[in-house]
Amino acid sequence: MIRVLIVDDDPFIRESMKMILELDPELRVVGACGDGNEAHRFFTDGQTADVVLMDIRMPNGSGVEGTLNIKRASPDTRVLILTTFDDDEYIIEALRNGASGYLLKNISPDGIVHGIKTVHQGNWLIHPDIARKLTSWIHPQSSAQAGAALEQVTQSRKDPFARFESYGLTPTEKQVVEKIAEGLSNKEIAQELFLSEGTIKNYISEILSKLGLRDRTQIAILYWKQQD
Repeated sequence: MIRVLIVDDDPFIRESMKMILELDPELRVVGACGDGNEAHRFFTDGQTADVVLMDIRMPNGSGVEGTLNIKRASPDTRVLILTTFDDDEYIIEALRNGASGYLLKNISPDGIVHGIKTVHQGNWLIHPDIARKLTSWIHPQSSAQAGAALEQVTQSRKDPFARFESYGLTPTEKQVVEKIAEGLSNKEIAQELFLSEGTIKNYISEILSKLGLRDRTQIAILYWKQQD
């Protein structure tokens, strides 16, 4: 059973989303919050959820802020951004704060359910329109604003993947990086590399430590940036 927390400032959307999600026997809605601050309190009060379905634009604590605070309070919780807005400035910011995916609200109910299950499995999910835009941001000719955002993601390091050796990544660690960038879960990476899932988790922890990054989303973004 996947425990889901719904965060949206519109009561109608919260109730509608709850009805949609609870039609699936694998999902259970454990709460509904009106903004990012309330969602953060949900976790600091001792409650928990496996996946947070998070709106971005809310008056009392945006989804971007809420994502950051939730990931600090509950690192294992997956945050799936769901919004009608596809503003450039929010895409990188939400991912940088630890979001596992980003979908638009015009997606079908089945698509939302699939998205929740996808991020719960450890995969990274982005709406195709936003993925294309993100790719254009990573291109060397992208705007100064996009470049600044990516520099925040890389923590001021210039193309660290171009200098693998200086960070001491082993051949296997490089393979794990590639699989993460392809969107594979830990279980799927383990199957492809013929290793245990626990071993893959250890490799990822070591990779994050060597590169000075926080999560697998940053690894994927850095890998894509290196390809251009």
